[in-house]
Amino acid sequence: MFHQPVLKNRRTLLERAEKFVSDVYFTDCNLRGRLYGETCPLKSLSSFMTSKRISFSEAVQQTFEPCSVGDSFGPTWWTCWFKVFLTIPDAWRGKEVHLCWESDGEGMIWRDGQPCQGLTKEGEKTSFILTPSLKDEEPHSFTLYVEMACNGLFGAGKDSAIAAPDPHRTYTLQRAELVVFHRHVRELLTDFEMLVDIVKFLGEDNQRGYQALFTVNEMVNLCDPANPSSFLGTHSLAQKFFSQKNGESQHTVHTMGHCHIDSAWLWPYEETIRKCARSWVTAIRLMEKNPDFIFTCSQAQQFEWVKQWYPGLFSEIKHFVKKGQFVPVGGTWVEMDGNLPSGESMVRQFLLGQHFFQQEFGIYCKEFWLPDTFGYSAQLPQIMRGSGITRFLTQKLSWNLVNTFPHNTFFWEGLDSSRVLTHFPPGNSYEMKGRVEDFLKTLRNNKDKGRVNHSALLFGFGDGGGGPTQLMLDRIHRVPDTDGLPKVQMSCPDVFFSKLEADSSLFCSWSGELFLELHNGTYTTQAQIKLGNRQCEVLLHDAEVASSLALCRNSAFQYPSSRLQELWRLLLLNQFHDVLPGSCIEMVVQDALGYYQGKSSLVKVPSVGITSITASVQPECPVSVIVQEDGNVLMENGILRVVVNKTGSLLSLCLVKTNREAISDSCCGNQFVLFDDVPLYWDAWDVMDYHLQTRKPVVEVDKPLSVVSAGGLRGTVTYTLRISEKSSLTQDIILDAMCPYLKFSTKVDWAESHKFLKVEFPVRVHNPYASYEVQFGHVQRPTHRNTSWDWARFEVWGHKWADLSEYGFGVALLNDCKYGYSTYRNTLSLSLLRAPKAPDANADIGQHHFTYAVMPHSGSFQESSVIQCAYNLNFPLRLFPNAPDQSSWSAFSINPSAVILETIKQAENHKDALVVRMFESHGSSVSATLTTTLPLREAILCDLVERRISAQPTPVTASGISLDFQPFQIVSLLLFFQ
Repeated sequence: MFHQPVLKNRRTLLERAEKFVSDVYFTDCNLRGRLYGETCPLKSLSSFMTSKRISFSEAVQQTFEPCSVGDSFGPTWWTCWFKVFLTIPDAWRGKEVHLCWESDGEGMIWRDGQPCQGLTKEGEKTSFILTPSLKDEEPHSFTLYVEMACNGLFGAGKDSAIAAPDPHRTYTLQRAELVVFHRHVRELLTDFEMLVDIVKFLGEDNQRGYQALFTVNEMVNLCDPANPSSFLGTHSLAQKFFSQKNGESQHTVHTMGHCHIDSAWLWPYEETIRKCARSWVTAIRLMEKNPDFIFTCSQAQQFEWVKQWYPGLFSEIKHFVKKGQFVPVGGTWVEMDGNLPSGESMVRQFLLGQHFFQQEFGIYCKEFWLPDTFGYSAQLPQIMRGSGITRFLTQKLSWNLVNTFPHNTFFWEGLDSSRVLTHFPPGNSYEMKGRVEDFLKTLRNNKDKGRVNHSALLFGFGDGGGGPTQLMLDRIHRVPDTDGLPKVQMSCPDVFFSKLEADSSLFCSWSGELFLELHNGTYTTQAQIKLGNRQCEVLLHDAEVASSLALCRNSAFQYPSSRLQELWRLLLLNQFHDVLPGSCIEMVVQDALGYYQGKSSLVKVPSVGITSITASVQPECPVSVIVQEDGNVLMENGILRVVVNKTGSLLSLCLVKTNREAISDSCCGNQFVLFDDVPLYWDAWDVMDYHLQTRKPVVEVDKPLSVVSAGGLRGTVTYTLRISEKSSLTQDIILDAMCPYLKFSTKVDWAESHKFLKVEFPVRVHNPYASYEVQFGHVQRPTHRNTSWDWARFEVWGHKWADLSEYGFGVALLNDCKYGYSTYRNTLSLSLLRAPKAPDANADIGQHHFTYAVMPHSGSFQESSVIQCAYNLNFPLRLFPNAPDQSSWSAFSINPSAVILETIKQAENHKDALVVRMFESHGSSVSATLTTTLPLREAILCDLVERRISAQPTPVTASGISLDFQPFQIVSLLLFFQ
């Protein structure tokens, strides 16, 4: 072919190629306009609407009414079922025929009673292959059903994606017809697209980019859209370019199909079940056509849903799991929040998840898969390793607002020094599309160049599901080893991490928590969910302990294992990383609160220990409450001396024994403060540092301080503050006899918008670091803002307590359901309530009840039992009135106090054994002794998924079981009783 030499005008050549494949410009004569050939209308189309999500067998029994393209259906969250009767024209013999279906609702095609493929316009799935080449002997007429959810891939937000859903929105069927699909045009379009992207993303100064530019220009010259005979030669030009290889040193990108599906977020749990089916059945169809395609999939809960609702699909999944194409990953029940669940809840995420994967697929996951969560506890490495997992993948730290995390591949070292190999895909996404830009970002963003020559790339639509498409696979297949791009290969996680492990001697380490410098409002948003989570963790703990001891004392007792597992699964589900953090729509909040309410009816059995309490018990030092002449109230119990002013603030908080004052000079403790709270975008998620500039003390008194109980076993005063014209706060300040902390039982009527309520305690303590409880231990964080890493932690998370101590004295702040803290210089603050408007317009509006406490102490928080006091506040004694008289009895005890006995439960696979879980809480190396009054026969160390660590039993002596603990170590024992 002869043509004039091409001028080196990059812009004109590039735009020429872009227009040649544009779906907007010149479609009458360009290649894109030839993608589809002849069309044919459907023979008939009918539908019916339902407000429920029903099964296929129920749907086909309904009465379908005629409908047409252009009709609208709704409202939001309803379901429209379509009955599609079609006939393929005989003249289309030998042609590939598709059903084109475009709608702004998510769809699923059903054929012969089975789900076949998802249809989601937002997920680039708008056609279903009826036949790859129409033959005379195959049926030309048949009936399909389309189940259309009246919501989009990302829910139904009004005005923006994360806005509260529009309940009145309708969804339109925009296209429904038969078309002839030109596969050879699709292949050429992919060639053009990849070459154009190479030109654009390699840049103007890149030699290889100019080679791509001249190649694609030659292809435009050669290709005649109206003449298919020109296509083969055009494709050959592209193949010649793609087949020019790299050198051996080139970086390798390991691509893995992925489909991140939030178990609930901008849609309810029930819709997630259908999202899983739509996404996974589509992935199965891709595996049938692409034997090299590997699809990674996490969250045991989602597998369980599909098993229950789509058993045929689940059978197909199990088949492809055996083939190695459908790869279960993660090992947890759901992709949970990485900060807020308790330590035991995190263990149960792995315990239930790993057992599910082993029972259903015969595997234990080796990789913890948590791409999208809002920070990562420093105890996760130990919990991973204790669950049989040594590898970790995530990417969320790429969202850091202030500091760039320095690694993509490294060893993450946890609180106890456990290490896991960790990878952050350098493309900074779990939903890439297999484009040239994705490969180059993965190569260029790698922060460990020279140490690491392998990176992961997860491709497929995500968050709302969807997953990979054939087009994504076609892109990846074009460039396995193309000069100018990294090498690209389809991999499974095991192959990828094995490559990393081969070079792991070069890797750096990161010690401690992986703190996300964003989304710190999630420690506080949706306070009712957080209250329910904490209360249910306590309830399940108590129920398991009580049931375990009842089993040991009475062999006829039926341990409620099935019921407890059901309740644990619901709790773990609510710990999903958009539910427990509160970044979900109101429908999800209501679902979650309903699940919590279901946990209140548990078994009634004896507690950990039993003792009688009589009303005549008198404390050695009773509480006194005295109203002083100035109207302030003095409260004292022999341990604490407190002065409360008329507004409920603490003028003085004194440790009696040492006469040490805790409240700073000229300051008040228990000071409520209100902040403006308007983030940059992520409303329910973010609290920005500039909110601190808007501090306003809450001082308007509605009802002045009055005495409720004048002393004895308990002294109580109460008062009410006016927060605003719409909100108020009533608080009982409680001092109990012989109690080392002062409690604040608080009720808030909250009706704010974009406000943030905190309570502050400025204390007479100086330390550049404060301590916060995390899972099975504690961490220290700065109280200063020396560096950007320090000031980015202006709002942090913790569990039951935080403490600020200097040598010999400190003050702890305890709580029963809060997770957000901030400590700046000498002021301890507890975050109480927020009021975001997206994605739940009514988030936190209503009445709230919570309790927190302040505890001044001598010595360190470890020596003064702050940890035990926080447990006491959260795990109150359970009283049984009129219980039969019996002597006191203690089932277990542990010594020294540094070791906490956290859990007693029936073993999963040994119905005659209990699991006892302990952890070292002080950060010390200690020897401990566990004693029990139960008839113990044998004790065996086990891991967190209850597999024996050693075949040899742990010695049991008359004095108990001796154990050695390293700092923050978790130890689990299988105990067999006589």
